[in-house]
Amino acid sequence: MGEQAPDFSARATTGEVISLRSFRGRFVVLYFFPKAFTPGCRRETSRFRDAYPDLRALGAEVIGISVDDHETQCDFANVVAAPFPMIGDAQGEISRRYCVLRPFLKLDKRVTFVLDRAGVVRGAFAHEFQISKHLDQSLQLLDRLRRAESLAKDGKEGGG
Repeated sequence: MGEQAPDFSARATTGEVISLRSFRGRFVVLYFFPKAFTPGCRRETSRFRDAYPDLRALGAEVIGISVDDHETQCDFANVVAAPFPMIGDAQGEISRRYCVLRPFLKLDKRVTFVLDRAGVVRGAFAHEFQISKHLDQSLQLLDRLRRAESLAKDGKEGGG
């Protein structure tokens, strides 16, 4: 925590190549999940989908990543109607950079990172079975980060 998140560029389900650095100036919720179309991953992605307006209102973008191939990830994003970019990291390059790739199974661990506007990791949540905690803790942390920004801004404007 407190370190710069590893940058990456990858083709997303939106059809464009996105890089993490292009999201500077916004908070980012970057969640890794084991496998598209499995019940837990479908539930987790659906929760992020349903909360997407709330996350955006807090100034955040969401990116979902698994080691599925691009086509599978596109199909999954379409089925769950994900309004945010998702990435199929079939070679596990991004997953390795974030230390979430399981060593023997070619699957990601279920880990969510919250990055601040400068791309610094401010939270990392790893709950393999308590899936709802990923979204809940992300929302709580984003709210705290926004309040801290507001207090800092008020302090500067107030002559502090």
